[in-house]
Amino acid sequence: MSVLVVNDFADFNRLKDLLKVTDGNLASHLKALEKAEYIWIEKSFVGRKPHTKYGVTKLGKMEFAKHIEAIEKLIK
Repeated sequence: MSVLVVNDFADFNRLKDLLKVTDGNLASHLKALEKAEYIWIEKSFVGRKPHTKYGVTKLGKMEFAKHIEAIEKLIK
């Protein structure tokens, strides 16, 4: 979520590279975030290759802010 909150969007490969996770692990986390309506997904083709990009929704931004606030309270 932090990658998506600070960027307009990120594609699957960028997220995978940044997070150092497997395809399956990333896909399952993205699916959970999509189900919660925290992210949006846009699928297209670049040439003949599938290209999927992800972005954070308004709800996702609000919930992420709550999450960060809770972590900050724990730290204090």
